[in-house]
Amino acid sequence: MHFHILIGTTSGNTEYLADAVSQALISEGHTTTLHDQPDLTEVPTENALWLCCMATHGAGEYADSIYPFMQSLSDQRPALEGVRYALIGIGDSSYDTFCQAAQDADALFSGLGATRICDSLTIDMLNDLDPEANAVKWLDTWQSARSE
Repeated sequence: MHFHILIGTTSGNTEYLADAVSQALISEGHTTTLHDQPDLTEVPTENALWLCCMATHGAGEYADSIYPFMQSLSDQRPALEGVRYALIGIGDSSYDTFCQAAQDADALFSGLGATRICDSLTIDMLNDLDPEANAVKWLDTWQSARSE
């Protein structure tokens, strides 16, 4: 299977997590494409598997690297019926907007017809000592749901 990993980061921490998930998928015989600055013209929307690793920035906004992509989706409203997706939200639970960007992305993707294939993972950078390991462990849930 081929996985498109969309990365929403401002400081770069989410990239490390996405790289760990990508390496885990590759070690299982899959292929991945990392989209560190996703672009609607480059990310497939037909028969596509998206894994979004998305940090929340500021007061609940999308991180810098994914903001233009999400804005394009919101403005252009493309049909995403051919997309199956899962989300990893990264945030800090001391903020009342904890993982808000991932929640907003979930609503947007499903509103455009994409299918969420499992519950999202939320990573609390305030308390999670090994976010990469937790994301790789969660990946098993996503893959099980994907194959159903």
